[in-house]
Amino acid sequence: MNWVQITPGAGGMYCGNCFRDNALAGALRRQGHQALLIPLYLPMTLDAPDQSLGTPVFFGGISVYLEQRSAWFRNLPAFARRWLSHPALLRWASGKAAKTQAADVGDLTVSMLRGEQGFQASELDALIAWLRTQPKPDVISLSNVMLVGLARRLRSEINAPVYCMMQGEDAFLDGLPEPFRSQAWTELASRIREVDYLAAPTRYFAEHMARRMNLPPDRVQIIANGINVQDYHPNPHPRNPPVVGFFARQCPEKGLDLLVEAFIRLQTRAGMGNVRLKIGGSHGPSDAAFVEAQKRKLGEAGLLDRAEFHPNLDRASKIRFYESLSVFSVPAHYGEAFGLYLAEAWAAGVPVVQPKVASFPELIEASGGGVLCEPRNSESLAEGLARLINSPEEAVRLGASGRTYAERCLTEDAMAERLVRWIAPQPKSSPSPRAPLSPALS
Repeated sequence: MNWVQITPGAGGMYCGNCFRDNALAGALRRQGHQALLIPLYLPMTLDAPDQSLGTPVFFGGISVYLEQRSAWFRNLPAFARRWLSHPALLRWASGKAAKTQAADVGDLTVSMLRGEQGFQASELDALIAWLRTQPKPDVISLSNVMLVGLARRLRSEINAPVYCMMQGEDAFLDGLPEPFRSQAWTELASRIREVDYLAAPTRYFAEHMARRMNLPPDRVQIIANGINVQDYHPNPHPRNPPVVGFFARQCPEKGLDLLVEAFIRLQTRAGMGNVRLKIGGSHGPSDAAFVEAQKRKLGEAGLLDRAEFHPNLDRASKIRFYESLSVFSVPAHYGEAFGLYLAEAWAAGVPVVQPKVASFPELIEASGGGVLCEPRNSESLAEGLARLINSPEEAVRLGASGRTYAERCLTEDAMAERLVRWIAPQPKSSPSPRAPLSPALS
């Protein structure tokens, strides 16, 4: 099968979608398929071998921005704009992009969703012209629904079906200012019907997005995300002192402030005086003030010397980070579609405490790898953390269950196999070319 994966790069920031798509391309190649990973906007920052090496960046971030802002720039010939997509310039632009908020790019988001009718139509022309020089794909995969504006012309001019993944786009779209928020959802609800295959990583998010886009619930398949679990080596022995861990973007939406509050509450409980806190994950310029506020909060409680901050770790350091934990939590405030960090914690055999909201109940029920707490409630979260720290046998049992689940359902190879089984061209004699898959999370 010849798979083309189109993925927006996040520049200097770590991005879960980039990790997932890079892992998918690698798994497809190992399984004997052809896979082409095409970055958009900016180069990708990854913690594994880059599967997009040698492939040019399309929709260069600087050009996309100037096309939105300047009619004069849009009318320049292509050769006069090409230098703006030089890798060195795009790497420089990565630092600027790390400070971009949804509220700053409402008009640009709507324009991209309008595809051939948007201000960036010439970028789509360039992508299609380049794809025509490559072997014809069996499917073109879009990393998220924010790219659905590309689907119409890709289907008609490359003559290949289009698959689209969904993961967390609603939070970004809801953060746009009006009238762009309404315009974006209207455009998305219209254009998503032109996609041949649509998938979400959990049933929660599939049903949620189907409602938001007025789609029948069975229009969205469930394809769980996958990671490379083989590099993780669980340690079944209790940590002394116990360590509570967080690994995600260090921002309010991921609930780092709630975990800090729970950690402070934890210290008032009997036997919890030696517990430590380790915080890892992506930390960009726009996160700095928030992280400093959490450090001040810990300092005022006299606990800063029991907390460690480990931003932007490479893959080997990240794995050691997870393997050093007793219990893990990312108490995200918004409707998390999946949470790749749960797969990583379970791969390391670490049990989790997550709020009873969004995709977390579904994932914890399927994995048996943790316990639930009340959402936005630091006392309930502290209680869950204390329960697993005080019950090492239960923590080890839940961690082992999570590891088993990760090995069975959350590997990059399992993700690739499910997609190929669903999408690969079927023999003409096949009586049921598009038979539904079994639920991926069962």
